[in-house]
Amino acid sequence: MPSLALPAAVLMGVYLTAFLVLTARSARDAGQPVWLFGRDRRQGLAALLFRLAFAGGLMYPLLLVFGIEPVGEFAAPPAPLRIAGLLLALAGALFALRAQQHMGASWRIGSVAGHSGTIVDTGPFGLSRNPVFVGQIALFAGFVLARPDAVQLALAFAVALAAALQVRIEEKVLARDLGGPYLAYANRVRRWL
Repeated sequence: MPSLALPAAVLMGVYLTAFLVLTARSARDAGQPVWLFGRDRRQGLAALLFRLAFAGGLMYPLLLVFGIEPVGEFAAPPAPLRIAGLLLALAGALFALRAQQHMGASWRIGSVAGHSGTIVDTGPFGLSRNPVFVGQIALFAGFVLARPDAVQLALAFAVALAAALQVRIEEKVLARDLGGPYLAYANRVRRWL
């Protein structure tokens, strides 16, 4: 991905900036904190994996931009595959941001009993119960297609594992907090796609 390293770094930087801006808006609209990872130790591993994956997703292409190749020799895939990977990453980022925006005041990072917000079951949430995670996984999968190396694979694996761990916790909290309406939604809409 040497020729695509700068666009990948820009894409990740823009995604993370938009993610934080939308999170701040949601906190303002909800009138309460939406960053809940620190309130439940069970979410510690998922929180750590997300942080490492997104920091790596930003730092790795920047290293490549500056000519630092941490994984040694690399045979780049054909240009159409690299471009397709970057387009998949862009589509994933846009889908994740659209889903996050669609949640509005119900947006949370992490899940703690009593802080669930209301059920959002329209828009992207009519396709998947976890469209933000689906988009984030697609973002990293696109980077793997664009540059299939050990670092990209590790970052993609970290975000996929973090999402899987977090979903298991969130579903239990949502079922307790929101009861029957959430369970009906979970029966109607798939976890992923």
